Amino acid sequence: MTNHRMDDNQEGRLTRRAFVKAGGIALFSLGVGGSPLFLGRTALGAAEVAPFGKKKTLVTIFQRGAMDGLMAVPPLDDPYLSKLRPRLGMSASRGAESQVGDLGVGFGLHPSFAPLRESWDEGRLAIVHGVGSPDTTRSHFDAQDYMETGTPGVKGTPDGWLNRAVGLLGHEATPFQAVSMGGGLPRSLYGERSALAINNLADFGLGVGLGNLGAMSGSSFESLYAETSQDLMRETGESTFEALEALDALRHEPYQPVEGADYPNSPLGNALKQIAQLIKGGVGLEVAVAETGGWDTHVQQGTTNGTFAQRGGDLAQSIAAFWADMAGRRDEVVVLTMTEFGRTVAENGTGGTDHGRGSCLFLLGNGVDGGQVHGTVPTLHKDNLEDGRDLPVTTDFREVFSEVANRHLGIEDSQTLFPEWRGDPLRLWRA
Repeated sequence: MTNHRMDDNQEGRLTRRAFVKAGGIALFSLGVGGSPLFLGRTALGAAEVAPFGKKKTLVTIFQRGAMDGLMAVPPLDDPYLSKLRPRLGMSASRGAESQVGDLGVGFGLHPSFAPLRESWDEGRLAIVHGVGSPDTTRSHFDAQDYMETGTPGVKGTPDGWLNRAVGLLGHEATPFQAVSMGGGLPRSLYGERSALAINNLADFGLGVGLGNLGAMSGSSFESLYAETSQDLMRETGESTFEALEALDALRHEPYQPVEGADYPNSPLGNALKQIAQLIKGGVGLEVAVAETGGWDTHVQQGTTNGTFAQRGGDLAQSIAAFWADMAGRRDEVVVLTMTEFGRTVAENGTGGTDHGRGSCLFLLGNGVDGGQVHGTVPTLHKDNLEDGRDLPVTTDFREVFSEVANRHLGIEDSQTLFPEWRGDPLRLWRA
């Protein structure tokens, strides 16, 4: 075997050719464990590079484990709920010793979610109840996969609905267009479009080259860019560098949220704080993903205290802090929560609830038709329950996601966004 060794000039030419041919950049992030994360790229051939100052940003939060929607937002006048939940039932707000806040629309709000009450009263927070997947699986893995791909009942879908949404935005932007903060790349961002997974902004780094070519040249990414001659690539690269410079400035300055934005010191709180930092830093963020676990409350779910209250408090405090931090930018930002399914209407023998069907989600934004519980929750008589045990799914999650994508991000092609779905979006924006 002949060992061919390239000199430095040959290496540089090869790397530059690969750089131009691929029409992009390779980024990597080293998180706490030092593992490489997802690649970001810009495309050669885009007609123009969109500005990346103030942009519409969708922030999604996945509540993994299946949140009990009937505990988060219980119907106040249903005679069957307290009978089915003798240990988990909570008094309605109509009494002097109330534990559940009365939303004034026939539903209550669990006390741990109280930090969201101000946004509800202002008409910026909407709740969708009885929402879930038309597929009847009660497997966490399958249900999360179906929700994140947007293809219920179809396994093996190669891309996620948020990745398709990025493609339907119709423009290339900086590598920070789609970011998952606080963990690995979620299923919703898998696909052909670029996305980044960042554990911590302080650990984020820029790699050189494309794939294994990064180790072949000592040239910096900036010098590789400078040696390309395509005007379009130069234009794209300039926007990328500007975003990277903005990010670099963010990384080296301690972040100060606005007064009143008190983030909890939790994975979700830290993720949303860094998402706020990226939004205010103007790096071109349009789709952000965060997540929170611990919602699988089979045992000792609790009422005002316990596992559910802890998870609910963290979620509500984190969202409330983020929304306070978005003062002056709220017209550009929408927050959407989701969970794979709900829990049984009746409590189980260990003071918890088991895997169910319908749950609820929260939608926060200035244009949202807030102060309303959208969707349908029937009287919780056994005859109205799915399989005689579960809150039925009366709103397909795609009805909500398509409405958010259309009204906030301007995406009208719901058939590409959600293949095989021919339903109608649920109206969730004010006229």
